[in-house]
Amino acid sequence: MQIESFETHPDDYRHWSLSVDGPVARLVMNVAEDDGTGKPYVLKLNSYDVFVDIELADAVNRLRFEHPEVRVVVVTSGQDRIFCAGANIPMLASSPHAFKVNFCKYTNETRLSIEDASATAGQKYIAACNGVASGGGYELALACDEIVLVDDRSSAVSLPEVPLLGVLPGTGGLTRVTDKRKVRRDRADYFSSLAEGIRGKRAVEWDLIDATFKLSKFEAGVQKRVDALLAKAEAPAAAGLTWTKLDVEAGPEGRRYRHVELAVEADKRLATLTIEAPADAGPTTAEGVREAGMDWWPLRAFRELEDALLHLRFNLLDIGTVVLRAKGDGEAVLAVDGVLDSLADDWFVGEVRHYIRRVLKKVDVTSRTFFALIDEGTAFAGTLFELAIAADRSFALDDPDEAVWMALSPMNFGAYPMGNGITRLETRFLADPSHVERLREQVGEKLPTAEADELGLVTFAPDDIDWDDEIRVALEERASLSPDALTGMEANLRFAGPETMETKIFGRLSAWQNWIFQRPNAVGEHGALKAFGQPTAATFNWERT
Repeated sequence: MQIESFETHPDDYRHWSLSVDGPVARLVMNVAEDDGTGKPYVLKLNSYDVFVDIELADAVNRLRFEHPEVRVVVVTSGQDRIFCAGANIPMLASSPHAFKVNFCKYTNETRLSIEDASATAGQKYIAACNGVASGGGYELALACDEIVLVDDRSSAVSLPEVPLLGVLPGTGGLTRVTDKRKVRRDRADYFSSLAEGIRGKRAVEWDLIDATFKLSKFEAGVQKRVDALLAKAEAPAAAGLTWTKLDVEAGPEGRRYRHVELAVEADKRLATLTIEAPADAGPTTAEGVREAGMDWWPLRAFRELEDALLHLRFNLLDIGTVVLRAKGDGEAVLAVDGVLDSLADDWFVGEVRHYIRRVLKKVDVTSRTFFALIDEGTAFAGTLFELAIAADRSFALDDPDEAVWMALSPMNFGAYPMGNGITRLETRFLADPSHVERLREQVGEKLPTAEADELGLVTFAPDDIDWDDEIRVALEERASLSPDALTGMEANLRFAGPETMETKIFGRLSAWQNWIFQRPNAVGEHGALKAFGQPTAATFNWERT
């Protein structure tokens, strides 16, 4: 399934409505069963597909940038007796394996963006479940700060994937139940194998939800929770800015944005992703930065990078290796980083920093090999150097006749933590944390290849004689290896260090769900996912492996 665009606007939403009333926003899910696009499935019972989630992701970003005055977001349903039935099962059953996994990854990133909005933007989310919240519907609720469930003797919360579908809750449901809501393991075991779920007082007692109210008192009960969160909320930030659409020239050989280019070589299963540095430092004051708005280089460049990454994931499945390049004036990048650092307390600059952090995390969990090439005209400095550290390997040209240099900035030392909660430099030098402190002394310094190599900032430093051959051999060798083995290897190696809820979710998604989605017990001719809704029951291979 090709996805033409990952961008949308509230005026174009088919499945959600977004309204803002002062400090409170309402996101109402009312999924159109048939949106007229000819899909081979019907989105019954507020079930969702990737297009429903594209709208949700847009709304979350839009609330942060356009409506910073919002302190509480109420997520509810526009349908009777159903909050959300989760991911659409016929859609999953009919989708190729790669789409299933990419869909789960994307929806999980959207849930993480909700949690990030709560943690860093002060926008608290309440799931007002006015009906059944099942599977991915309950996972959406789990991403919210509070869950309120109607007590109408039928509405329940459930994670029925194991008993009904033979798969796992694909957007982190099990992990959020145990690590976020801290439900006891024995109770979580029972809950996750109970297809009909749990409702009412027991759901509250087991910490699966925060409150339940009779239907006649449901709206008043939700409002009481909203008022309580508003009473604790910080003062709203300054006026927001319009979240505009990107300009992109798309074709079979790649995509061209204002600051980012994705060039595809399909015959080599290779793509080159180039980010161009700004021409100069740009605005240096809060007023100037806000006037630049969505066109401010760091925001626009990383929005373009995110769009290119999503295009790679969903539409370019045969591309296995991505060459990362940063071109232009590295000193201009360092100057922009100076603004990002000095104006960190400004609302808009802070939001841009958080957005860059979220996009960099998308690099970390994208199942592609990333090789950073640092040669003539490179701009791998500061924020852009994060991409070189995020790469699986980096190659820097060591040529005495070419001024190839890299640089660190304050942004490399805490602004962009990974999913493991620590920086990429800290993750890189787990064996010697003091080395990161020594690197702080190099902030702002132009580090030629030999020095960067000595400091451990690059993987290899070929000279100009060997450069072309070493790069060619590395790319050809990578292209010869099993994509499945590479996905597993990269996902394991990228997240050294502390384990967090986020790394657990993506680790399990990349490993267990990836595996289960290929097993006959789930997707075979008589597997649970294929048998769902059919008159015959699933047939299992009973061997435990």
